[in-house]
Amino acid sequence: MERALGKRWMGVLFSVLLIICFAYGFNGLQAYNMSSALQYYIEGYSDSIYPMVLGIVLAAATAFVIWGGVHRIGFITSVLVPIMAVAYILMGIVTMMMHITELPQMFAEIFANAFNFRAMAGGFAGSAVVIGIKRGLFSNEAGMGSAPNASASADVEHPVKQGLVQVISVFIDTILICSSTAIMLLVSGVDGVSGVMDGIPYVQAAISANVGKWGIHFITISIFAFAFSSLIGNYYYAESNIVFIKNNKIVMFLFRVTCIVAIFLGAQADFALVWNIADITMGLMAIVNIIAIFLLGNIALKVLDNYEKQKKQGKKPVFHESDIGINGTVWTDKKV
Repeated sequence: MERALGKRWMGVLFSVLLIICFAYGFNGLQAYNMSSALQYYIEGYSDSIYPMVLGIVLAAATAFVIWGGVHRIGFITSVLVPIMAVAYILMGIVTMMMHITELPQMFAEIFANAFNFRAMAGGFAGSAVVIGIKRGLFSNEAGMGSAPNASASADVEHPVKQGLVQVISVFIDTILICSSTAIMLLVSGVDGVSGVMDGIPYVQAAISANVGKWGIHFITISIFAFAFSSLIGNYYYAESNIVFIKNNKIVMFLFRVTCIVAIFLGAQADFALVWNIADITMGLMAIVNIIAIFLLGNIALKVLDNYEKQKKQGKKPVFHESDIGINGTVWTDKKV
């Protein structure tokens, strides 16, 4: 936005929205997810002091990591996330094998409910579309502009190569992991009830019905692994955007303190509040990013065409901005 469009103000606006979304919206939500995962183990959990205790523990653990340096962030996210993802998908496969005779009926129910009058009316009214967009954005962040914060740090010879990797990540996240969750919920026979059995408790109850009570512990561990790694990853996204706006030690210190406070409060919040904050903040962020995508789309297509031409010629694609007819990129025609 700053270099290609010459609009630093737009880059700053996007950074501010990203910081609000990830450091406060998403991290508050992830802290809530970990907190709600403990409701099964402690009767009257929500009305006790345990959410506050967990908030303190999460805030302290996050502070230990973020003040410990980026190397800790990289280690935690690179180790915990893959393990969690593989184990979760395996759980989904095991559940499918256990209920394989029920799968045809499950898919028939999905299509029946997707194309009945009520569903079509909801689609035309926009309510179904809105819910799909909100949950899809939270799932894979496609179109929000957040993933490029991580992708830009990758050491590749051509930007398209990393772009293709990001496409795969959306597939893994949504098609594999989210579909695993959907299947485990639908074959369980457990009904979700808003305000009573929703969010993580609903998943725990469904898994318990599928594989037994040990599945509840598996989900709890998975949620903690994924959510804590997300806390750290979200913080890193926000920190890099703080540096873009103002690289100042005092500003950074104050920002870190507010991040810790957001995590502490998130562990004690309620389902509707944390989701509404996350939905609003990521929506605002996506609007600015999509505008930038439209404005920069022509350049992106040229870069893709350059990559494909080099592949067809049997070359290892290497990016040079002069080949595209642009300048001022972070690549600056570096030789790699």
